[in-house]
Amino acid sequence: MQKILFAFGKALLSQLHIRMLLLTVLPFIVSMAIWGVLLWLGLQPMIDWLHAYFTDNGGFRVAGDMLGWLGLGAINAVLVPLIAMWVLLPLMILTALLFVAVMAMPIIVKHVGSRHYPELDQKKGGSLFGSLWVGGTSFLVFVFLWLATLPLALFPPLTFVVQPALWGWLTYRVMAYDALSEHASAEEMKTLLRRHRWPLLAIGAITGAMGAAPTLLWLGGALSVIFFPLLAAGAIWLYVLVFVFTGLWFEHYCLDALRQYRSAPASAAVLTPAASMKDIN
Repeated sequence: MQKILFAFGKALLSQLHIRMLLLTVLPFIVSMAIWGVLLWLGLQPMIDWLHAYFTDNGGFRVAGDMLGWLGLGAINAVLVPLIAMWVLLPLMILTALLFVAVMAMPIIVKHVGSRHYPELDQKKGGSLFGSLWVGGTSFLVFVFLWLATLPLALFPPLTFVVQPALWGWLTYRVMAYDALSEHASAEEMKTLLRRHRWPLLAIGAITGAMGAAPTLLWLGGALSVIFFPLLAAGAIWLYVLVFVFTGLWFEHYCLDALRQYRSAPASAAVLTPAASMKDIN
């Protein structure tokens, strides 16, 4: 826990660096440009299709009965737009994560490595393909679990447990690989990810709770539908900010673990002769 907190403090200081603050701007602008076009072209057709599907299959009656039983009958009037927004949310996460990974993570690795761990050799055990594979497969699993647990959004206590857990797993899978891929060899990455699985998952769980914070913007019922464009912009910026800080936290923890791992054999080599002399005496 001490190492996790130490890495957290260093990540927080790094986040306050002007270079890291500016790093959130480009992914946000690109994400907003893409989603501005997609929502302009596709949001209304998506809502119309969902509305037709619910009408043809009695969805409004079933949903109305269920929401009425839960005391949330007023939500039925804006149910279709809310479902559309909740379906779009994982895709917004994907774009934020993708652009941070592509645009920000290499700068984070260089910034943290050169300023705090200049003595570490870069063995480049990871690759762009490996990063895309880990990120892509992890996100597919994440989207599936997100959609499967979507009904839990009606029960806020469960939402605040499930969403951080999903975010924690996703950030652990993606960020840990990217944090080590430049400096560690393939064998070092495999060893460190195995040895530090639980601390890394703990960091992922904490940042998962942070990453779930933008979800709160969608819990406003009718208000979230009315202010959807503003909420979408705010959510994307928060996702980018959380991802950049998460990258910094994982980078500090992983590079510190790599430094200790590489120094361990040297320490053992130094101690071995001394131990041998003691045995002789």
